[in-house]
Amino acid sequence: MVTVTLTHAGDVAVITIDNPPINATSHSVRAGLVNAVDQIEQDASLKAAILICEGKTFIAGADVTEFGQPAQDPILPDVIKRLEASPKPIIAAIHGHALGGGLEVALGCHYRIADISAKLGLPEVTLGLIPGAGGTVRLPRLISTENAVSMITSGKPVFASAANEMGLIDAITHGALIDAAKDFAKTILDQPCPTPLVDRVPVDALNNDQWQETLASVAKKARGQIAPQIAATAIRTGIEKGAAAGLMHEREKFIELRDSDQSKALRHIFFAERSVAKLPDIDGVKPNSLNEIGVIGGGIMGAGIATASLLAGFDVKIIERTEDACASGKATVEKHLAGSLKRGLITQDRFDGLIASLSTSMDYADLGNADLVVEAVFEDMSVKHDVFGKLSAQCKPDAVLASNTSYLDINEIAAKCVNPQRVIGLHFFSPAHIMKLLEVVRTNKANAKSLATAFAFARKLGKIAVPCGVCDGFIGNRIMSAYRKHCEYMLEDGALPHQIDNAMVAFGFPMGLFAMQDMAGLEISWAARKRRAPFRDPSERYVALGDYLCEMGRFGKKNGFGWYRYDENGKALPDPNVDALVIAESTKKGITRRNFTDDEIIETILSAMQREGDKILAEGIANSPDAIDVVMINGYGFPRHKGGPMFWQA
Repeated sequence: MVTVTLTHAGDVAVITIDNPPINATSHSVRAGLVNAVDQIEQDASLKAAILICEGKTFIAGADVTEFGQPAQDPILPDVIKRLEASPKPIIAAIHGHALGGGLEVALGCHYRIADISAKLGLPEVTLGLIPGAGGTVRLPRLISTENAVSMITSGKPVFASAANEMGLIDAITHGALIDAAKDFAKTILDQPCPTPLVDRVPVDALNNDQWQETLASVAKKARGQIAPQIAATAIRTGIEKGAAAGLMHEREKFIELRDSDQSKALRHIFFAERSVAKLPDIDGVKPNSLNEIGVIGGGIMGAGIATASLLAGFDVKIIERTEDACASGKATVEKHLAGSLKRGLITQDRFDGLIASLSTSMDYADLGNADLVVEAVFEDMSVKHDVFGKLSAQCKPDAVLASNTSYLDINEIAAKCVNPQRVIGLHFFSPAHIMKLLEVVRTNKANAKSLATAFAFARKLGKIAVPCGVCDGFIGNRIMSAYRKHCEYMLEDGALPHQIDNAMVAFGFPMGLFAMQDMAGLEISWAARKRRAPFRDPSERYVALGDYLCEMGRFGKKNGFGWYRYDENGKALPDPNVDALVIAESTKKGITRRNFTDDEIIETILSAMQREGDKILAEGIANSPDAIDVVMINGYGFPRHKGGPMFWQA
């Protein structure tokens, strides 16, 4: 397959890459680019060149399937040097995404223009890497050092408008990209070829104090991930020791990181997130069309689901019990959307349009046109049965009916429903309009059409959808319940809440278990424990400390007291009263307390996760270990650079 072609448009050459799906810089693309530049140089009739891509995107990265294989010449750094050395100006015409090696290729060109909807970035740190083809050296010679550090160490891409403001691109086009590129070429044909970026002076270089502050900030945000810190140091090396030394240092560190445990873990989860939703059972099954979404309940979760659905382009109707509840739900959605407006994620016109697409009602009959309905009401089986009885009566026969329950048996919910084949679970994570994870729960009778529709809905929402079977807690909450139990055992055996949390944060979790419980509200898990109490094995060890806190009215951060006490700024502080309660419980049970090291705490937690994960796999609740890793990373804060509990090895 020919992946690079060369055509003429008068005295301007057009180099076209066609390597679907993302025009990755595979060996054939690299060789084709070098060959094209050679031909352009030898053709005296050509004065400039345009580099453009077929399909939906510009070059969206390197070919990661080549990782671990012997490098084939020409390697990407040499290709970019060849582009940069061309005596005839080359214009990169960017649409879709210019990411990683794709943006590095664009930096090797002499000019860059982009479609208004394009996004540009160097996301290598998300794979445990740093740019390996000159990105750390060239970018701070085109845009300010501060912006270059931010883009490279965060891995977050920027839209064309922001790229234009910071000087990353030379022009924005709102129309046909190739025509705009040809018009741009006419304006530079009689100008000298710009100085290659490697020969330019860094833009707004930082002094030593600024570097120290920057490096400290990067390390804090990285939470144990090494690639962002090495990337920042690579940028500094290229600035302070010169481009040649910087390119050599960057390549050495890229290769070193490519073989690191962190990069292997990050690449594992990268592929897992993209494969986990592929189910043979629904392959080729056409989902129902989706236009209107119903949401039962306008509370925190329901409003979040409604917001996510609106942002995905659906009409949304919230059903509540009273007019006041309807008004409250709508106000919460408006608040979420106002936040998106304030952050520049949506325009005022789109905000107004989204509000117009939202309606509320107290009458289930108003869901007659809904294509999919998500129930997000109180965790009580009788309440769920009432809701689904009404949905069965009022919704059209092929509407998919979904429950957002965290723990309840969806098979039991479906059993009381007319046409249980259309009942599934859609377990969102709070805040539902922000969190990417969505557990798609397959009931015993759910048909392929309903599942295909659920996954289509998830894709439209931009969620990472993980299929799972029915059990108490599904994948994520079940594993969290297992390791929470062992954390509670450690409390009685000698640890304190802040010690366990500190060990988890040091490992890479954004917060510890007990701080997370305080954030969610202790009464939620308390209600679940009370519901399960009649079925609890009397011989099983049970820790009642969380129950005691709730009985004392300590429900977490919301009322200032939980496992921690909270100051006026909401900062969590260890509470001597809680420590005394923990120690007293050990004494009451006759347990001799001992010290736990951070390593012992983490080993206990991860072993509990893996044991429960093995049970989940044996029962067929999860399709693969990858599914468990994806859930725990995207829903429960497991450090991404560790790859997930099933992947991780000490």
